[in-house]
Amino acid sequence: MGGIEMIIMVVVMIGIFYFFMIRPESKKKKKLAEMRSSLSKGDTITTIGGIFGKVVDVSEDKITFETGEDRVRIQVAKWAVSTVGKATEEPAK
Repeated sequence: MGGIEMIIMVVVMIGIFYFFMIRPESKKKKKLAEMRSSLSKGDTITTIGGIFGKVVDVSEDKITFETGEDRVRIQVAKWAVSTVGKATEEPAK
């Protein structure tokens, strides 16, 4: 009976690892990939390096965005995008 209990414990441990470590990580990766694939012109982004900007062009694997009022354009790989916020219109003065 000792061998069967050991096998059951190993199966339970594998189940715990799956539900608490592997599954959440794969969900997070899937959500991040979905977010990066849904980028469009006008979205505001933050790169993994901490650069903020507004998307002006999206291609298969690159993003071009403008930073600040000086309108400097930077091109980065899609995987370098950390967060996305939809564009908001500024109120008229």
